Amino acid sequence: MKTRLEKDSLGSKRVPLNAYYGIQTLRAVENFPISGLRLQHEMVLAFALIKKAAAQANAKLGLLPRRHASAIIRACDEVLRGKLDDQFVVDAYQAGAGTSFNMNMNEVLANRANELLGAKRGSYRYLRPNDHVNMAQSTNDTFPTAIRLAALLSLAPLVEAMEALERSLQKKAREFDSVVKAGRTHLQDAVPVRLGREFGAYALAIRKARQHILDTAQALNELNLGATAVGTGMNTHPRYRFLAVNALRRMSGFPVRVAEDLMERTQSLGDFARLSGALRVFALELIRIANDLRLLNSGPNTGFGEIDLPAIQPGSSIMPGKVNPVVPEMVDMVGFQVLGHDATVSFATQAGQLELNVMMPVVAYNLLQAMHLLTRSTDVLAHRCIDGITAHSDRCEAFAHRSLALVTALAPKIGYLSAAMIAKESLASGKPLIDLVIQHNLLDPKTARQLLDPNRLSRGV
Repeated sequence: MKTRLEKDSLGSKRVPLNAYYGIQTLRAVENFPISGLRLQHEMVLAFALIKKAAAQANAKLGLLPRRHASAIIRACDEVLRGKLDDQFVVDAYQAGAGTSFNMNMNEVLANRANELLGAKRGSYRYLRPNDHVNMAQSTNDTFPTAIRLAALLSLAPLVEAMEALERSLQKKAREFDSVVKAGRTHLQDAVPVRLGREFGAYALAIRKARQHILDTAQALNELNLGATAVGTGMNTHPRYRFLAVNALRRMSGFPVRVAEDLMERTQSLGDFARLSGALRVFALELIRIANDLRLLNSGPNTGFGEIDLPAIQPGSSIMPGKVNPVVPEMVDMVGFQVLGHDATVSFATQAGQLELNVMMPVVAYNLLQAMHLLTRSTDVLAHRCIDGITAHSDRCEAFAHRSLALVTALAPKIGYLSAAMIAKESLASGKPLIDLVIQHNLLDPKTARQLLDPNRLSRGV
């Protein structure tokens, strides 16, 4: 491999000749061969937006020559188009605060900008990573700003997937509105419900989870860009932060603003913990709904068997004809993983000391990974499972008529203890409730049939 010699404050190293990254990125690659994982693409896009906004602001203030700023901006635009994706090579588990990732971006942009100006990669003839690309910046303000932008970039696909799932559930709620079934509490017989109402309740839970995420994400619009190392804005022009954030607002379309207190924004990762917590709540709802689907689909002959999930692949390598609820199973696994991501974000959020929380890279990876997993699994749940569900109406109705909890409707007329005795006798003898009520002269047949009608009872209030 052909190489070039580069120097930094620790000495010299040989860097691959064709690489746009430089010596500090190479040190990070050598120091942290940890997981093979990279920070998500949204972090690359967010950093490119930040560096572009910084170059525009510094040029406007007369601190960065316009020729240099233009070259940096052109290089940022190439990154935003995905042209240099293979140059971002630092492991997700890296030096604290994300300095390695920031320098990876600085070096790539500096080398590409120098190339655009006519210089060779690694020469840094016209501009340098720290002095020009990183002008008026620190990892400590760019990295948390990038996480916030990356999360906002990831939010729209997640919300779209949640809206699609809600629509799918609402459609099934309408389709199954006339299907009466046994309700169940404690996995025991309960009073009758409608299958459509169950699905309608699922839809509402998804809507509430979506609104919770959107409400929590509002805090991401408050940025500490311009805070530099500790929130004091050292080495920046007084107008820089406003110019840079205004540029980010124009480029991203997000209503971002300068933080009320730059030091608080630099010290605290609380907004990431709150968003992660909202994702956790959504994951818990998905797990619950997926498990309900698995129960309702259980069987086909020895379980509930009240609904059929779409058969999308064979379920067993040994049992012919077996079909498993594979999509809800996948949703459960994703949900469990997201709970783990949230635990990591929580531990990392409290791990900051004094003016900085250096655990930002692991927060970025876990927060964005949770958003990505939830987006994809929610989309699959809606389109490859919910949309194709069918109901076994006759089986549902049969269970509704057999539910011992129907005696609940008798209690106001014959008393709780008498109703309980009827339930126990029905369970022991196998006789229908209505037959026993008439046999013991507790109610006339017409009244008994009316009170024990599952269809009427399922309408509720």
